[in-house]
Parts: sequence; C-alpha cells; structure tokens
Amino acid sequence: MTDFQPNSDFTRLDAPSADVCLLLEGTYPYVSGGVSTWVNDLIRAQPHLKFHCVALLADRRDRAFKYPIADNVVGLTHVFLQQPEPGPRSARRLKRLFREIEGALLSIESRGSIEDLERILAVLGPRRRELGAETLLNSPAAWNTLVRMYEQSVPDCSFLDYFWTWRAQLGGLFSCVLSDLPKARVFHTISTGYAGLMAARAAIETGRPCFVTEHGIYTNERRIEITMADWLSSNRPRALAVERERRDLKDLWIDTFVSYSRCLYSMARSIITLYEGNQAMQRRDGAPPDRLRVIPNGIDFDGYAAIPRQDEGRPPTVALIGRVVPIKDIKTFIRAIAVAKREVPDLQAFVLGPEDEDPAYAAECKDLVRLLGLDGTLRFMGRQKLSDWLGRIDALALTSVSEAQPLVILEGGAAGVPTVATDVGACREMLEGRSDERPRLGPGGEVTGLADPAATGRALARLLVDKEWHRRCAAAIKRRVELLYNKRTIDGIYREIYETYRDMPDARRGGTEAA
Repeated sequence: MTDFQPNSDFTRLDAPSADVCLLLEGTYPYVSGGVSTWVNDLIRAQPHLKFHCVALLADRRDRAFKYPIADNVVGLTHVFLQQPEPGPRSARRLKRLFREIEGALLSIESRGSIEDLERILAVLGPRRRELGAETLLNSPAAWNTLVRMYEQSVPDCSFLDYFWTWRAQLGGLFSCVLSDLPKARVFHTISTGYAGLMAARAAIETGRPCFVTEHGIYTNERRIEITMADWLSSNRPRALAVERERRDLKDLWIDTFVSYSRCLYSMARSIITLYEGNQAMQRRDGAPPDRLRVIPNGIDFDGYAAIPRQDEGRPPTVALIGRVVPIKDIKTFIRAIAVAKREVPDLQAFVLGPEDEDPAYAAECKDLVRLLGLDGTLRFMGRQKLSDWLGRIDALALTSVSEAQPLVILEGGAAGVPTVATDVGACREMLEGRSDERPRLGPGGEVTGLADPAATGRALARLLVDKEWHRRCAAAIKRRVELLYNKRTIDGIYREIYETYRDMPDARRGGTEAA
C-alpha cells in the first residue's frame, strides 16, 4: 500500500470541534490491515460528520500514513504510550500525590474498577500541566511508590523485572491520563486496552457518550501474547508446584488489561462486537449484558451479487482465497482436495492469494501438492482480483485455525458461492445464522473442525455433486448477506448511533452515572 506523508494541518492542537473522536491503538492511519481499512471506510461512509482521530502509538519514531486522510477528518492527535511527555523536572507535594493514587494503582494491577480510574483522574487531572514522565516515572517519590507497590503486589518476583513492568504499564496509563482530549460530541474506540482507557476517561471528564466496537477481544489477544512471552517468567516450574501459586508478572499484566476493559465497559453506552461468539469473553471481563450488541462488518452486496455466473464449459471448481501462511492452514486444504477428488475426478482447485509472506511455508505446500499427485488438479495463482474469479467458482474453502469475521465468506456468498469453513470466529454464524436470525434461512455451506481434511473434502464434494444441496446453500448465504451483512445497511446503523449520541445532552461529569 502507498505511504502518504503526514500533513501538519491534521496534527494541530487547535483543530475544530468534531462530531466523533475515534480512539485508535496501533491501527489507522499508520498501520494497514483489516481494522484500519474498516476505520477508513467508516469515516468515508459518514461524509456529513466531522472526525478527529487519536492515534495511540508505542513511541515517537517517524511514521507515514498508510491511507489518504478523508476530507471530513478535522484533526489528528498522537499519544505515545511508552514515551510520555517529559514535563517539568519537579512538582510540589509529589509525595502526597503518589500516596493519594497508590491504592488505585495497586487495584488496577489486580482487576480494578472505574472508581480507581476516577480516583487517578481526580488527583492528576487538576495538575495535568505540571506533571510528566520526569515527575511520575523518574522522581524519588515515584521510586518509593514503585518499591512499596512491588512489596504489596508481587514480592516473590524479580524486582528488576517488576521495575520495567511498572514503568511500561504506568507510562501507558499516565500517557492516556495526561494527554489532551480533542473536542468532540462522541468518543468511539475500536478496542479496549489503552484506547478504551482514554474513552472511559473522556466520558468521565466531558460527560459525552462513549462506545466501543471490538473486532477481536483485546484482553484475550493480550492473554495469549503474555502467556507465550519468553521475557515474562515466574522462575518457578508451575507443573511441579505443591502449594497454590502466588501472582507473577504475567498475572499482573493480564489483570491490568482486564481493569482497563472493566473501566471502559462501565462507561460505554454500547459494547459492540462483530459476532456473538465474542460476547462470552466480553461478559467475562465485566461487560453489562444489556449493553452488548452485534454489528458485523459489511460488504458491497450489490457489487458482488452482480458478478455473472460462468458455469458452461468448465470442470467443478473450488478455491481457497487467502494468504499462503500457516494460520490459513493451506496444507489441510490441499489434503482435502485429495479427498474430494476421489468423488469428483475432474475437480479443479485453486489457491488465490499472495505467497511472499512466508516463502518457506509456500514451498512446503507446493511440495505437498506434488507428493499427493495433485499437480494437474490444484494450482497456486498468487494475488488475484476476486471479482474476476467468483463467477467461475462453485465452492469456497476456508481452513484457517484462527479468524474473526472473514469477509471472503460474505463476498463469495453475495455472488452465490457457498463455503466450507472451519469452526473459528464468526464462520458458524455466517454460514448457519445467528441465534436471533428470523426467518431461519438454512445453511450457506458447512462448518468443519480444525485440521480435518477428510471432513472438509467430503463437504466440498457434496456441494459439487449434490446440485440441490448446492442450490439451497447458495440461495441461503446470498440472502443472509443481503439482509445482515450489506455494507449500506451497516453504514446506516453506525450513522444512527453517531447521530443519536451526538445529539444527547451532557451527562453528569466525573462519575459513573454518565453510563
């Protein structure tokens, strides 16, 4: 994707008041990807609204825009999580300040609540201009607070490891608490974490509504990263432990991110995610069930539905559309084609997607094709324009071991192509319908287990051999996409949310009654 150089007009501090402030951690406009593209499309779908974007970044290194900034973006603010503003070298009554927030900081390390954030804001907010990294991270008062927190929190862990954890965690927290908030009528965050923390702060301090749209569940993703992190170690073999384990630094990191989620969930008017499967994790982290809502990603239904079918003069055809990387489990697809070919001898199969991200894995996949004798059956075509292919594909396969809401199922579905997919992310909901689907439309393909080439191959063969089954699945998925996943409809839903929250009166400031 083309890099776009920053425009200083977007980063000025005196940007005009916005309708919507988007709080974005590690995504748009500096990182390309699914979430960033969603944000770019969201902004452009609401041209009558003015947006101010807050980009939460790890550090201050130079970055280039990955997206051209839309005309209705009136400001861009940067928050550097691990490099907060240095601020003055000293501040009055600093020892007392730390004593006043120490309990709240300890609580946040142990799955705290919105009251802890309110306490921190009440103490630091009035002194925002005289505080910074020098006073809050590098001063003698900060050191003494660090030592006391260590002794109360994880005294069995390495003090050096806790020192760096403390600085990283509180550097991010203080950056979110001390940074300037743009003037806006609605605050919309695309995750919990630090962006969610800033959204909760905005609701407390301004009395304006905030809400969240979670594509993936931030705390779950951090749990996985932290559990696997080599740099975080308890130095104790848990499997051999006799007594109950004490908390270690991994627990501390996870509990802190859960605290941030709980703060946001307490203040958010709506807690949105892409599919029902995520809601169990949101409830686990404290989301009130009555504020939960599913709004999926949408696609250009009319455009894909207009792709003409090209069924004459070609063999039965299936395809996997995606990057050739291990998470897509291309090897299961290859083995599934070997199974399907037993029932459909003239089968033709394609892998449509880039192969340059993991060349070694791509080479292994091609070796497997040759080993299974599929050279004349399965071909790798590289990156392709989807609209050129969907009219001559009878079924899609998705064998990924992890997904959120893969749009390829919807794009194929709008073109009347059913899918066989693994039971990950939103795949089951897209193919079989959500629990609240009325009327029930029936399956739009079949869901199989992870790494199950036999089941995947049989399901693909059934779609190719049983014409009535194929017709029913194709009709069901096409109608479901039209009703529930049409981007025009989704854009209208967000337009209504924005306008409703924009026009609300201010809530009481400085308390949880804002929610």
